[in-house]
Amino acid sequence: MPELPEVETTRRGISPYVEGKVVKSIIIRQPKLRWPVPDSLYELEGQKINAVSRRAKYLLLQSAKGCAILHLGMSGSLRVIDASLNAEKHDHVDIIFVTGKALRLHDPRRFGAVLWTHDDPLQHKLLSKLGPEPLSDAFYAPLLYKISRKRKVSIKQFIMNAQIVVGVGNIYASESLFMAGISPNTAAGKMSLLRYEKLVEAIKIILVRAIKQGGTTLRDFVQAEGKPGYFQQQLQVYARSGEECNICHSLIKKITQGQRSSFYCPNCQT
Repeated sequence: MPELPEVETTRRGISPYVEGKVVKSIIIRQPKLRWPVPDSLYELEGQKINAVSRRAKYLLLQSAKGCAILHLGMSGSLRVIDASLNAEKHDHVDIIFVTGKALRLHDPRRFGAVLWTHDDPLQHKLLSKLGPEPLSDAFYAPLLYKISRKRKVSIKQFIMNAQIVVGVGNIYASESLFMAGISPNTAAGKMSLLRYEKLVEAIKIILVRAIKQGGTTLRDFVQAEGKPGYFQQQLQVYARSGEECNICHSLIKKITQGQRSSFYCPNCQT
């Protein structure tokens, strides 16, 4: 599914076509997404999009009247297209602008979301309890060290908990742990502050690299302009089970943690 780098890439891709533009009309072809698309979304018609921002994996289209909250789900994508372009089977929602462009949500599995709120979107029930952004100053090693004490959960599952830190999904958790030299099996509560410092640094580096490469294309993700993400070419362990480690030539192993696949080098990560 699209993770933080893919969503941030999408935000950067659509912003020039959406921010500061006036919405002409809304088309809801399929309201049955992860949650029903509310009729109140039509209130966005006639409004100018003042800002396009991101919180975790949610995109926020803010206007004077309210805010649209979008999530790409498992396989969704947002593209800026000519409003006259015919819709395809899984094109569920269009936000059409007076410029003649449209922001189109394509979501084959329908696990995405398009919601509307008049209130502060950061206080919405889906966003209010989320942890800090991993690329912000609010995400730092002493914080993780403090809240991890006595936690028996594995470090991989710990950093994938959105209440701990947002946006560190399965791919980037595996890659960050490899860069930091930490086994995904290590108990979060037994990690030293020094190891958390290495991990926080690795998470930030990996996410920045992924954003620069436009994200990772493994199945369905494409950027706003339809191009794939290229970070997949830099993956060191994820989805490389049985292949040689690029550092030590040991074989990459695959285990299951919390019903998710984890990939790691048993020699480089301890």
